[in-house]
Amino acid sequence: MSLKRIVAPSALAVSLAEAKAHLRVDVDTEDALITMLIGAATESAEHAMGRVLMPQAWQLTLDAFPEAFELTRVPAVGITSVQYTDTSGVLQTLASSLYTLDNADATGYAYLVPAYDTSWPDTRDQVNAVAVTYTAGYANAAAVPELIKSWILLQVGAMFENRQAEGKVQTHALGFADRLLDRYKVWG
Repeated sequence: MSLKRIVAPSALAVSLAEAKAHLRVDVDTEDALITMLIGAATESAEHAMGRVLMPQAWQLTLDAFPEAFELTRVPAVGITSVQYTDTSGVLQTLASSLYTLDNADATGYAYLVPAYDTSWPDTRDQVNAVAVTYTAGYANAAAVPELIKSWILLQVGAMFENRQAEGKVQTHALGFADRLLDRYKVWG
């Protein structure tokens, strides 16, 4: 089993302009650093919550079809494809009418299950016989919850303020502010 991101997000949940306003920076000389800090804070938030923010593509590969696929990058918003190697060794793409995305639980994982009155097809007995490619993330930056964006801005501020510490950028514990992410944490 493996899970890998195959398409990274093309935008950040917090813009450079938002971060500069938060930091009260009105010159362009710090733009590269602030952009890097936004990326680091965003990755830290995603890690802490077990959730992705901006649209990105993930691929889960397994050796066979499980009863249900557990999609651990949420919010899972769509299935791009379900491919499998059939018993003859031929790569097949499963019709979208044969599976259902269950994304009802906002605080847990999403699940991909067979459609009503169907079952998964047989696969060849080989490594990575099944691959599910799906999109996860909020539709755009405006859809990302404000509490998450606030945490990212606070983290950017802390890293910007302490950027000389130990000669490298590192995220910081924000005390009570770290609780801003709790309601969006995935409890899988």
